[in-house]
Amino acid sequence: MKKLSLTLLLFCLAFLTLAQELKESTFKSEIKSATIFLSGAQIFESALGNFPAGESVVVIKGLSPYLDEKSIQVKGKGNFVIQAVNRRLDYLSEKNIGEEVKKLEEQIDAIGRNQSIELGRLEILGEKSSLLNANKNLGGSQSTTSIASLKQALDFYDAELTNIKKEELQIKANMQEEDRKLNSLNRQLASLQASENKSTSEIRIKIKAASAGSASLELNYLVQNAGWYPKYDVRVKDVSSPLSLNYKAEVFQNTGVDWKNVKLRFSNGNPSQDGQMPEIDKWELNYPRLTVYQPRNTQPFSGTVSGRVVDQRGEGIPGATVLVKGTTIGTSTGLDGSYSITVPGKNGSLFFSFVGMRPEERPINSSILNVQLYEDSQLLQEMVVTGYGSSNKKALTGLRGTASPAMADAQTIQTSIQENQTTVEIEVTEPYTIKSNGERTLVDLQGYQIPATYQYSAIPKLAKDAFLIAEINDWSKYSLLQGESNLYFEDGYVGKSILDATSLQDTLGISMGRDRSIVLDRRKNEEFSQKRMIGSNITESRQYEILIRNNKSQAISLKVTDQIPISVNSEIQVEAKELSGGKLDPNTGFIEWEVPLKPGEQKTLVFGYEVKYPKREKVILD
Repeated sequence: MKKLSLTLLLFCLAFLTLAQELKESTFKSEIKSATIFLSGAQIFESALGNFPAGESVVVIKGLSPYLDEKSIQVKGKGNFVIQAVNRRLDYLSEKNIGEEVKKLEEQIDAIGRNQSIELGRLEILGEKSSLLNANKNLGGSQSTTSIASLKQALDFYDAELTNIKKEELQIKANMQEEDRKLNSLNRQLASLQASENKSTSEIRIKIKAASAGSASLELNYLVQNAGWYPKYDVRVKDVSSPLSLNYKAEVFQNTGVDWKNVKLRFSNGNPSQDGQMPEIDKWELNYPRLTVYQPRNTQPFSGTVSGRVVDQRGEGIPGATVLVKGTTIGTSTGLDGSYSITVPGKNGSLFFSFVGMRPEERPINSSILNVQLYEDSQLLQEMVVTGYGSSNKKALTGLRGTASPAMADAQTIQTSIQENQTTVEIEVTEPYTIKSNGERTLVDLQGYQIPATYQYSAIPKLAKDAFLIAEINDWSKYSLLQGESNLYFEDGYVGKSILDATSLQDTLGISMGRDRSIVLDRRKNEEFSQKRMIGSNITESRQYEILIRNNKSQAISLKVTDQIPISVNSEIQVEAKELSGGKLDPNTGFIEWEVPLKPGEQKTLVFGYEVKYPKREKVILD
């Protein structure tokens, strides 16, 4: 038994010695391209180097700590065989900080030393003031002080205390200014260092070769903490012109590695999303008292939501991700942690996340939503925390036009669209540099001139404004995603809207904003709004007037929508009365009018309804 144990021990030692004797060759690699998904990115790198004969390990260092080991794929060219590929975190290889970072650290140290001197001076001034106050008794208790001596002493105290207070105030003002500068320097330093932790990933490739030689490797892998959101600029010159749609990508990345002159592809895929088809459970029908109901938001907020995302110290987090749950609508926070995002009416929560912090989901119930994120201690132990970005945003441009005396228009960036089996990819021809600091970068993807028809629409019950709607037919061929859009009409910015590319309609409607030249008012006609009791029932009637005036210089056609209630109880009866020629949908209760209006013309629409229900019950009509 002892002999067997000794044999096993010797075998293990020999194996460990052999493993330790494997030579390592560090290959230099470079990111060539990146396919950016809605969440995550696939990185494509090329590496070159030399390897020895026999078994050895090729090491590629300085990769993102958020690399997904399961996604690594390696191909090689050369006289060798790839035996194994794995990934590990490298805590020993420190990143090159650079001269700029050193200068920032020197400035921070200099301010710190100067503040120490200033604090010392404040202590001395305090002692000096205390000493003066302790000697206010002029000439002692047994002596008589002359008026001249008293005046001289008062002047002395006045001058000395004034100088002390003046110097104290100046020092405190200097320190406040130095604190502001320190804050800016620290944020700039965090941006340049890109991480608070020095760990990176490395890919280790075990190879076997008959003889020494050189190799070129192509590898790709998936990283987290990167993504893009679709954004649009929608421009309309006038209602007789086509719609100009500029499709953009708002890119962010906190991978810990800068992308330098990288070819970008934007995919509508999302590898982080579960690809398993769901299974439907049986539907068990029971009495309501035995049924558990899940609460839901019955009146979801719609419009623009803004706020700040801060850390546990209350400081703004730049580059935090803000996503409307269940959509591709998202943004990232600015330098002070502030954000603004437009949300559609049917979505009920925002999802906030940042590298190294626990994500938060908050229901949308107000136009102001501030969120505090806390560090994820478990995550911090496993991976690097990317630093906050704080450098000023610089717009990246693609192909630039050459300036001439005539100031020729800048050329637009070139892209190509590839439709795969389950995803669509847009490839940008011009390479981009995107730093790992969470900074928002807008990349132009595609520009379209789209034929559109324009329709003025209004829902006076909800808003006393008319909206210009651009309607696009056959819109699916443009490979659009749901996203925020900036609206420009007649060369002026008119606001934000949502381009709802999830619509199942054949016609895509894009709201171009409010037109203040069309005036609307909706009034309840009290004379015809009554409540009567007839036998065992109550009958209530309502009548409304909608006043419309066209203050534009041209004729328009306005689509007006209102509604009457729909009964879901056999004891409640609803009957429409006067509709002023409107079309009533009996299934929804919606009434629609097509109202032609000449310049300066005013019209009035009248509609009403009657509701009958048992007098023992109560209904709410207003």
